[in-house]
Amino acid sequence: MRVGAASITSRRQHPWLQKHGFRVRLAVCFLSVALATGVICSVSVANLIWLANGVLLAFLLLASRRRWQAFFAAGFAAQLSAMLLAGIAARIVLLLTALNLLEVLIAALLLRKRISPPPHFTDRSYLIRFLIFAILTAPLVSGSLVALLLAFWPHLRLGSSPLEWIAANCLGMGIVTPVSVAILRGDFRSWRCFKRHWSLLLLLTAVTLAAFSQDKLPLLFIVYPLLALVLIRLGMGWAALSTLMVAVLVSWQTLHGLGPFAQSHFPSHFEPVIQLQFFVGSAVLLLYIISILLEREQEILHQFEKAAALNALVSKYSRDAIILADLNGQRSYVTSAVENLGWRPEDLLTQNGIQIIHPDDQLRAQSIMNELSTGCEVAMIECRVQKPSGEYVWVEASLRLVRDSDSGQPTGILNVVRDVSERKKAEQKLQEAYHAVEALAVTDALTGLANRRQFDQYLSTEWRRSMRDRQPLSLIMLDVDKFKDYNDTYGHQRGDSCLKQIAEACMDVVARPGDLVARFGGEEFVVILPNTENDGAMQVAEQICEALRNRRLPHSGNLPGIVTISAGCATVIPKFGKHAPELVEVADLALYKAKHEGRNRVCNGNLIEGLPEDLHMAEPLRSAANKTA
Repeated sequence: MRVGAASITSRRQHPWLQKHGFRVRLAVCFLSVALATGVICSVSVANLIWLANGVLLAFLLLASRRRWQAFFAAGFAAQLSAMLLAGIAARIVLLLTALNLLEVLIAALLLRKRISPPPHFTDRSYLIRFLIFAILTAPLVSGSLVALLLAFWPHLRLGSSPLEWIAANCLGMGIVTPVSVAILRGDFRSWRCFKRHWSLLLLLTAVTLAAFSQDKLPLLFIVYPLLALVLIRLGMGWAALSTLMVAVLVSWQTLHGLGPFAQSHFPSHFEPVIQLQFFVGSAVLLLYIISILLEREQEILHQFEKAAALNALVSKYSRDAIILADLNGQRSYVTSAVENLGWRPEDLLTQNGIQIIHPDDQLRAQSIMNELSTGCEVAMIECRVQKPSGEYVWVEASLRLVRDSDSGQPTGILNVVRDVSERKKAEQKLQEAYHAVEALAVTDALTGLANRRQFDQYLSTEWRRSMRDRQPLSLIMLDVDKFKDYNDTYGHQRGDSCLKQIAEACMDVVARPGDLVARFGGEEFVVILPNTENDGAMQVAEQICEALRNRRLPHSGNLPGIVTISAGCATVIPKFGKHAPELVEVADLALYKAKHEGRNRVCNGNLIEGLPEDLHMAEPLRSAANKTA
């Protein structure tokens, strides 16, 4: 329930009013109902519009159910006192008061249940209930009782016929209740709004007096648009109050023989009254219909503002830019999130979508746009776009085809763009880390050469290639002479340095991209030479041995006095039924042959025509070489 700011302030400033507020409202109810009853009875227009019931119903709708008994008592006392003072017979007064209170009770019970919202006359559902229960049902019930009473007691003088009773009470409920509720709640527009549009009330009063003071000019229907204008500019409270003012002025003039209704040639007084009530009732109905439309408009406006505020919130705090463009790429809507990419929304609205995409990505982006234009519903692309500074950043664009709601034809593309530069950097670092780990997995940590794992993989690959191409494949196996004595004499750190020197010597000689130097294990090294004849392998092995001798690494435990190596070579054209480990076995046999013959030399293990069949002789040769080691 809306409560006027002034009423809250006054309650805070007047503790006495807060303490005795119920008694004050009860007294106001008594005075209001008594005044409404007395005024209508004194001017003899009770058969035109009955105000008292509408005033009492307003108090009940704003009060809790436990307070109703007190308000009913105040309303009963007010109507009884006012009608007695107006000179109406006591028996008639009691009957009329009982019928009026019954009518108010029916309307209040139907409109205000124990748990229900307060009256809200601009709400469509509540207004419809008010029209049905308060304006139609309750007066019809009381009017039916009046008809029954007059049927049984024809000489009973109630002052109104059943139809006049129903019409007067309908108008009273329909006009007075909204006005009273607005007054009691302070439900009027601000004083600033009243100062701006107060002239409408003055104009309405003048037009009403002019329309019903003569019957020459048909001015009475000008009242309707003025009432509607008051409703639009000043709200329901002032509109209902203005309608009540119009009803009082029109009733007064009609009863005094002025206006088009009073000058009509009817046989009885009843017909002008019906015309007058129909005129006022039509005005009330017009206001209610307009209020429903205004309320609906306000709801739509509120929903629109809520959606706009939500859209602004999302656009402001979302990292994703939302772009709406036609099928040609011309943008019509851009959110402020594009500022994260360095662009202003108004700048992007003047450019075509493809222009800012990196040239290497434009063809792919145009292809996706064409797919969307031909019926593809969704698509996603990662591309580089240019910032105003000229720098390119990576973005991820999620695109969806937009169709016309009526025809279903494609009309545009909705594009949700996100800056993924940081993710791309992270992916690049992850890729580099992966390659580093992969390199570690296939690289010997000490020498930087390929390790045994990479050697096995590479040998298997080259074996299959050489078999397919019918090309020779050579393998050199190297071993440091007397390396155990070297470690015992110079220490393991010098031994590691020696192995590094040997690796460098190998790499100085083996320069072809397809060749591979690997550490086979311990002080042993291997060299894979694809598409190399046996003579070429022997030459490479001699060059490696010579390169190491030229380094003149001291080794007192070795006969030459320097570090030397022994090498065994093997060459084969792979055939079906043979396997790569056999090549290693032959090279290893040649290495031990070099060891057995005195070290610091290169020995050949087999001919190019094929692998020897007596590999079983390798073990005795190794044993002999080990004895001389």
